[in-house]
Amino acid sequence: MMEGCDTLLVVGSSFPYSEFLPKEGQARGVQIDIDAKMVSVRYPMEVNLVGDSAETLRALMPLLKRKEDRQWRKKIEDGIAEWWKVLEARAMNEAKPINPQRVFWELSPRLPDNCIIVADSGSAANWFARDLKVRRGMMASLSGNLATMGPGVPYAIAAKFAFPDRVVIATVGDGAMLMNGINEVVTIANYWKEWSDPRLIILVLANRDLNQVTWEQRVMAGDPKYECSQNVPPFEFARYAEMLGLTGIRIDKPEQIAPAWEQALSATRPVILEAITDPEVPTLPPHITFEEAKKFIESMIEGEPRLGHMIKQTFKEAVQGILPHKK
Repeated sequence: MMEGCDTLLVVGSSFPYSEFLPKEGQARGVQIDIDAKMVSVRYPMEVNLVGDSAETLRALMPLLKRKEDRQWRKKIEDGIAEWWKVLEARAMNEAKPINPQRVFWELSPRLPDNCIIVADSGSAANWFARDLKVRRGMMASLSGNLATMGPGVPYAIAAKFAFPDRVVIATVGDGAMLMNGINEVVTIANYWKEWSDPRLIILVLANRDLNQVTWEQRVMAGDPKYECSQNVPPFEFARYAEMLGLTGIRIDKPEQIAPAWEQALSATRPVILEAITDPEVPTLPPHITFEEAKKFIESMIEGEPRLGHMIKQTFKEAVQGILPHKK
C-alpha cells in the first residue's frame, strides 16, 4: 500500500524506514505532528500541519467525502484476508523446538479486553506486529526509532503503574531480557501487590541469539551468523521468576503453548513465560529485493553454522507465501 500509494497521510509518526515509502514525486503528502522538527523529515510533504493530531483530524473529518467506488478498499480487504492465512500457515510450521510465530498466534485470540501489549526491539517486534490482532480498547507500544534494546519490561512496568487494573503483556527477546529485563523483574516483585489486577506477563523468546541482527547481517551484508557476538548465554528465566516469588512457566514443545497462555492469563501474580524458540525461523520481509537475495546467498557460501536447518526453515516460510493453505 505504501509503495504504490498516490496520497500519503502521516499522523504523529517519524516512521524511520523511508525505503518503504513511495518514491519522491509519486505521491502527494500531508503530515500532522505536534513537533515541527519532524514534518517532512522522511518524505517531502505538500502540506505540514503542526499541532495536536486529534484536534487536527477532527477539523479534517467534515472535509472528507466517501467514495462511491469501493474497488480499492475491497482489493485491500481481500489482500489482508489472504495475508492472515499466510501468517497462520507460517505460525504452524514445525521448528526446533518452537516456532516463535506460533507463540504470538496462540496469544492473539486470548488477548484480554483492554489489555496493554508492549514489545522490545528485535525479532519479538516482528511477531508482535504481524501476528497479534489488536482490538478496540487495547493499547500497544514499542520502540520504533532507533530499535534500542531493553525498553520492553520498563514499558510494561510503566503501563502497570499507569493502569493497575489492566492486564499488561511484554514480548521480549532473551538478549534484551538479559540486558536489563531481569533487573526490572526485581521492581515488579517489589510492587506487584499494589496493583488491583496483578497480571503482568513477560514473554521471553529464549532462542540464544541476538536474532534480529543475525538476520540483518545475512540479508543486508551477506555475512553468516557471527557466533562470537550473536550467541546469548542460557539463563533460567522461569526459575528466576519463581525465586522472586512470581510465577515461572517454561515451554519447549508447541503443544505446550496454548495451555501456557491459559495459565499465565489466569495467574494471580506476575508471570515470566519462557519459550524456547528456534532462531532459524526467518523474519521474511513482505518483498525481497534481488540485492537482499544475493546477500543471503553470500552468507550461506561464507559458512553459516546451522546452514541446513536455516535453509529448511526459510524454504518453509517462503512456500507459505505462495501456498498459504498448506500446513
